[in-house]
Amino acid sequence: MRTQVVIIGAGPSGLLLSQLLHLNGIDCVVLERKSADYVLSRIRAGVLEQGMVDMLERAGLGQRMHEIGLPHDGFRLAVGETALRIDLKRLTGRSVMVYGQTEVTRDLMQAHAARGAQVIYEAEAVTPLDFDGDQPRVTYVQDGVTREIACDFICGCDGYHGVARASVPKGAITDYEKVYPFGWLGILAHVPPVDHELIYANHPRGFALASMRSHSLSRYYIQVPLDTPLEAWPDAAIWDELKRRLGEEAAARMTTGPSIEKSIAPLRSFVAEPLRFGRLFLAGDAGHIVPPTGAKGLNLAASDIHYLSEGLIEVYREKSEAGIDAYSARALARIWKAERFSWWMTRLLHRFPEEGAFDARMQQAEMDYLAGSQAAQTSLAENYAGLPY
Repeated sequence: MRTQVVIIGAGPSGLLLSQLLHLNGIDCVVLERKSADYVLSRIRAGVLEQGMVDMLERAGLGQRMHEIGLPHDGFRLAVGETALRIDLKRLTGRSVMVYGQTEVTRDLMQAHAARGAQVIYEAEAVTPLDFDGDQPRVTYVQDGVTREIACDFICGCDGYHGVARASVPKGAITDYEKVYPFGWLGILAHVPPVDHELIYANHPRGFALASMRSHSLSRYYIQVPLDTPLEAWPDAAIWDELKRRLGEEAAARMTTGPSIEKSIAPLRSFVAEPLRFGRLFLAGDAGHIVPPTGAKGLNLAASDIHYLSEGLIEVYREKSEAGIDAYSARALARIWKAERFSWWMTRLLHRFPEEGAFDARMQQAEMDYLAGSQAAQTSLAENYAGLPY
């Protein structure tokens, strides 16, 4: 088989790239190690920047998002005695959209199915080859048979543990990483959200977040030690802890119910440099991870796809490689700004086990400064709503 672009990974970044390339007449094949049902079952982020909303509209995927998504003009922060609403719309003129990654993936899958796109699920032993030359290829195994696809470019959208980055020769890539000493215990439940906007809270017992996926589906998180066993947190204990950390007002409005999904996610900051190796490109979690505090993971993947799709379209439309030559530098410039913001939000809102009373007072001082400074609020708002591509 031959195609122009092979995309490894059928998550939202890989499928969005495929969709944008298709709309510009570029042939591609998507290879995915897992089944379609498995990909769709993954519970992930749900806050979309305006830039990603615009991309989905350009990809022909805006109708359902606007029908059931929840536009948010702001969010609330609470640290100690200070509670502050960040008015995104007033401060930046922009909003965010609460629309779960599962729904984005579903929309992309349906668009691919409608046009009969080549998405090969349960492709085993995917191996990018010869990407340091002019004739890259990818092999994979399906139904016990090894198959090969020749192509012009390979795009690794296969996540942190994927094969794309692992295929890069040692010494050609530099990793930057910070692992945080806690995780997020998340619970998903068919209950109405406690508030119409997200609430981020720093409590003496640790961080908490009240978010939602819809008017009847809520997602909550609490900070827990990394070695916490999931079975140590029955649903009732999680609801009790959320009420403590989110405060009396939120506790009085909170509706509880049985969890439909529960998990503990570690927090990590990670960047790989560069993001291009010959004719192999990395995008999304294959090249970077952010702690979820700033709601940047899926949005950073989208901005990668913006730069990468522009570059590939330029190759075939204008016979110019200027866009793909600039891809890594352009993407990394935005990635590091998002890493900084996510690190800052994480520092502001979490209790670190090695820190004490002084550090807690510094967090309170930071919140007091935010509360009294429109310039500081504007900086926070423009980063949260999304820096321009």
